[in-house]
Amino acid sequence: MELSASATSRTAALKKAGAAQKLLAFASLILLVVFFSLSSANFFKFDNIIGILLATAVTGVLALGSTFVIITGGIDLAVGTVMTFCSVIAGVIITFGGMPIPYGILGAVGAGALCGAVSGFAVAYLKIPPFIATLAVMMITKGLSLVISGTKPIYFVDTPAFAKIAMESSIAKLIPGLAIPNAVFIYFGMAILASLLLTKTIVGRYNFALGSNEEAARLSGINVRAWKLAIYTITGVFSGVAGIIMASRLNSAQPALGQGYELEAIAAVVIGGTSLFGGEGGVIGTLVGIMLIGVLNNGLVILGVSSYLQPVVIGAIIVLSVFIDRLVKQRR
Repeated sequence: MELSASATSRTAALKKAGAAQKLLAFASLILLVVFFSLSSANFFKFDNIIGILLATAVTGVLALGSTFVIITGGIDLAVGTVMTFCSVIAGVIITFGGMPIPYGILGAVGAGALCGAVSGFAVAYLKIPPFIATLAVMMITKGLSLVISGTKPIYFVDTPAFAKIAMESSIAKLIPGLAIPNAVFIYFGMAILASLLLTKTIVGRYNFALGSNEEAARLSGINVRAWKLAIYTITGVFSGVAGIIMASRLNSAQPALGQGYELEAIAAVVIGGTSLFGGEGGVIGTLVGIMLIGVLNNGLVILGVSSYLQPVVIGAIIVLSVFIDRLVKQRR
């Protein structure tokens, strides 16, 4: 009874601390919105808010995928270059192969799943540390993107419908004047999917179990290696969707893009309260984190702050977030 009560008490403490960290991120977001709204009349306008959501759609989908891996206590440095690789695969199928757009979308998502599975296999079965395994996949996919595309962008000029995937406003046809790009709805759709997976399915339960105590999960009968493989594969699928959004926005697959997106995605996850030590996190926190970064970038641009200073500010916020996370862990 004492052991059970102690475990229950620790669980309650973990939930309380995690909620406090998410609340801090949300409060920071509100303060930034208020500050930039008072600093510039152009900030809190409908078009600008939609612009922020559109600008964060790609990184947001990557961050949602990264949330799964980070909850397990791992990390995926390859999400950005995998995104680019998936967009190149879509370009090869649609532009070079002359196949219908749905085939290109399936090919891109499948390529993302495959890349995620490779990372997961290296981590789970070859016992390579996640940092090294995903760094290797990052380099491989970066090189393959350049080789397959011939180092040149692949344009979708013969398939104008491809650009409509992200940039057309389907809701404007139903509600005239409400011009919200489809990319925003895809982003929120993926957020709903991620939330359902983490909170309503066995994937989420095992995900948190691996991050909380991998050895205990193994002793309780969970196939740790298989589930790690599955979780990295899910992250790859989200990278594939991000690749489609990116290619549709640019109406081209740019093989030189991608590197650096993973850092912003990981930053959003950490700022949103997901612990780098594993076992804690959620979709709401990640959405708050990516929105905080988007608002910060947009607000600094409106205020005329140099773009070179923006990464400095974001980096400082990441350090602060990890520091707070570490303090919470020590108190526990």
